[in-house]
Amino acid sequence: MTALRRPLKALGQNFLVDGNIIAKIIRAAGLNPEDSILEIGPGRGALSDLLAQRAKRLLLVEFDHALAFALKDRYAAHDLVKVIDGDILALDLAAVLGKEPAAWKVVANLPYNISTPILFRLLELRALFSRLVLMLQREVGERLVASPDCSDYGVTTLLLGLWFDIRREFIVPPTCFHPRPKVESAVLSFVPLMRPRAEVGDETVFRKVVKGAFAMRRKTLANCLKACELAPADELGGILEQCGIDGKRRGETLSMEEFASLSRGLSKLHLI
Repeated sequence: MTALRRPLKALGQNFLVDGNIIAKIIRAAGLNPEDSILEIGPGRGALSDLLAQRAKRLLLVEFDHALAFALKDRYAAHDLVKVIDGDILALDLAAVLGKEPAAWKVVANLPYNISTPILFRLLELRALFSRLVLMLQREVGERLVASPDCSDYGVTTLLLGLWFDIRREFIVPPTCFHPRPKVESAVLSFVPLMRPRAEVGDETVFRKVVKGAFAMRRKTLANCLKACELAPADELGGILEQCGIDGKRRGETLSMEEFASLSRGLSKLHLI
């Protein structure tokens, strides 16, 4: 086995070393012997060892070349474990995982410096997964489960919440890692929905509406949407009125259904 080297600060490496937390992650994933599992950023393999014991097949994607080499050596005799030395954001995951719906579970301690792009990548491929159990920086986790009218509520809350049931499973303190990070972590579970949580019309419009509404959080919804040119100024007021939404409100006060209603109204304009 390749000798372990020090974690790389440039990659934000903080390795999970607490066995109790690893066991809780495994339980949260609800694994069975027929599961195919994707682990992103396995690092030194602390979680991988237990996953390999419980899965039908295990795919490990590791960006750090030295760690990927060590993992390949570690699982060389394990036919059901495959290690890919590569960037999860550049990898053609759809080609690697196949097209069978709900065929995979994702269980991972995500690299915190790229966790949000990874979440949106998994969102694009949601039909391939039956469940995700992910460790994230607590701040990111709080955004994902936030309710309207609070500072954590925002773009990720709505775009991920449209297609997933998201639940915070438990908090993980810095003492469970080596080296210790300066932030707390959270483990969340994501269950893909068969249909979107709300009917939004054109989903591209919905994404633009949500991002526009939070582009300038201190400004009113009407001013944010005008600034983003999501609709002609003389028509925007009428659309807001039809949706029963006061344009003087701020985006963070709108519910999922209110954003969906606004998106449906704007979708009819065929302007975006």
